[in-house]
Amino acid sequence: MLKRLNKHKTEKALDGAVFTVLLIVVSAITLVLFYRQTTGSPEHYHSDMKAYILEMQGLDSGYSFPYPVFFKLSAFLNLFATPELAVALATMLLNSLAMIITKLALNHLALGELENAVERRGIRLRKTGKKSVVKKWMAGVLLSVLAVSLFFISMLYPPSGIYLPGIKFKYLGVFTPNPFHNATYMAARPFAILAFLWYAKLLPVYERGCGASRAGRSIGSSAESGIGSCAGEENAPALKDYILFSVFLLLATMTKPSFTIVLVGTAGLIMLYRLFRSKFRNFVPTIQLGLCFIPTFLDLLYQFKGVFVPEEGAEGGIGFCFGEVWGYYCGNIPLAICLAVGFPILVLLLNYRELKRDSLYRFSWQIYLMSFAMAFFLYEKGFRKPDFNFSWGYMYGIFFCHMGALLVLIKATAAGTDNKKKTLLIASQWLAYQFHLVCGVLYFGVFMSGRMYY
Repeated sequence: MLKRLNKHKTEKALDGAVFTVLLIVVSAITLVLFYRQTTGSPEHYHSDMKAYILEMQGLDSGYSFPYPVFFKLSAFLNLFATPELAVALATMLLNSLAMIITKLALNHLALGELENAVERRGIRLRKTGKKSVVKKWMAGVLLSVLAVSLFFISMLYPPSGIYLPGIKFKYLGVFTPNPFHNATYMAARPFAILAFLWYAKLLPVYERGCGASRAGRSIGSSAESGIGSCAGEENAPALKDYILFSVFLLLATMTKPSFTIVLVGTAGLIMLYRLFRSKFRNFVPTIQLGLCFIPTFLDLLYQFKGVFVPEEGAEGGIGFCFGEVWGYYCGNIPLAICLAVGFPILVLLLNYRELKRDSLYRFSWQIYLMSFAMAFFLYEKGFRKPDFNFSWGYMYGIFFCHMGALLVLIKATAAGTDNKKKTLLIASQWLAYQFHLVCGVLYFGVFMSGRMYY
């Protein structure tokens, strides 16, 4: 027993050491990029960093940034560093925090299954007199690599000189889950990930019953989520889960509200659907979860009051269109969608049954669909229209779609199969993910070399 416990501690230490090294290396590389964006020429390192520095110092930046978390952190770091380095450090720290959160989430959701898969493989090989070259500690290391890799994947794009019909730019009109030229997007992402995970944790309150009839129930994320169906049941979400979700969502909103708008829209539709489906039997838990959104709604009202104020004589507010703004940058939106979420689409086609079994995976697609709908149908009136600011929410949708698909693929790989056809299908999904990753690393190189991001 003691030997097994020591072995487990050693495996955790190896995993932690590998992830720490990866995190330090990636943090250093990204810090170099962010610092270049604060000090370099906007012609080569295009970003809003110059405006962020002015905002952090309390000077007129020419823009409205009514979300203080990123700027307050930068101002604190400015006590010990130059304004440029302070903003770069704040961006790096929050981006790295998102990697840490993702690593912990992958460990919580998939590490046990991967370790069990390695153990089963070792038992089978020992029966045949062979030794497995795959060790149990490698499961944690694999998740460390995948957690970091999520922050480098990009849209798919061909080598220079190859034209795709209707695709005017590699980024603009297609979009990436990792827009390295936008610091506030990356600054908000750790809180967005936490809000996404905690809402997915609370989802079974609605999707597994809470007084709903058996006929009206859908399958939640199974026992592995550790969530019961109602308050008062064993393993039901505790009060702290509601409070944590509310705090995480508020922090995401106070850093950049792009993801908040998408999550609120998605959550609202889900809650209304489950409320009517259960014939109002889950009215109390719906109200309980609804209360979590109140701080965020108040903050959004404050932000929108400053952001959606029209210039004198100009139109203001939010308008409706049919892909008009998206069409400014892309002449083939269906192809752009495939380039942005090629890997998640392939995983969905080959694992569509997981939509019923896994509420987190289903929620990742619901987030994507809402983000797409907002980007396609909504726009900001007036001078902001060409900015296509609803694309930021769409990029969050792309990110969470990839995260959900990656978790499904990890679990499918852990389940294993002796069927050659299924093995090839799993391999094809990993190849699709690697394609996104290779494109992403090359795309990151575009930023580091000072070339334009689009």
